[in-house]
Amino acid sequence: MSLGDFGARYKQARAKDNQNQDGDKPYDHAQSYALRSRILGVLIRDARLAARRTLEDCANLLNSTPKTVEAWELGDLAPDLAQLELLAYYLDVPISHFWGADTLNAPSHTHHTQQEFMNLRHRMVGALLRQAREQANLTLEQVAEQSYLDVELLTSYELGETAIPMNALFVLSTIVKKNVDYFTETSGYIGELLRIREEWKRFTELDEEVRKFAANPLNLGFMRIAMMFSQMPAETLRKVAEGMLDITM
Repeated sequence: MSLGDFGARYKQARAKDNQNQDGDKPYDHAQSYALRSRILGVLIRDARLAARRTLEDCANLLNSTPKTVEAWELGDLAPDLAQLELLAYYLDVPISHFWGADTLNAPSHTHHTQQEFMNLRHRMVGALLRQAREQANLTLEQVAEQSYLDVELLTSYELGETAIPMNALFVLSTIVKKNVDYFTETSGYIGELLRIREEWKRFTELDEEVRKFAANPLNLGFMRIAMMFSQMPAETLRKVAEGMLDITM
């Protein structure tokens, strides 16, 4: 049964409850609890499949058993909030996912999509390597001599026919005078996600006082002013500083 079916049944049960407030038949609270559990179970399974995790993975995380996690997904049992919070963290979904009504619509051809992505990325990385090599005025033979790799293999790398192992990419990026970040994905869903994670990493490395200031919505105006100052030419910024100094004197 789909999440929509569960939702429809839950609404019907609530409607019956409203009709029977004065009525002859009491509302079936047990059915209401069961429907809530089954809806939650659908959402848990949906998030687990979207994250490509197994029942065993989730059970190990929670120091539980696959049978218990499966019972949650079937709606026979329900996790507590602490368990659900750990699942949300592990499955990379907001906790509110579990009290919503929307599934993640995980792609049905995930393996095929992933393989297409990797093939495309191999070609893109190869093209970037060739571009960087040409910008550095290096021939394939010169790169081969410095990297101790065959010219044929380097050609295959640049054409995207062969994936470049990271140990080789580290060496090649140094030879063509590029940082490894030069080759990383910067567009699309995966690129956006990687960028956000890098930004979050840098944010968590800030001093605690700075993090608290930036996380406070009331300080958004101050941060926008700081952004504006950062884009000003040095001469304009100097004049602004002199003006502020005049005000305070």
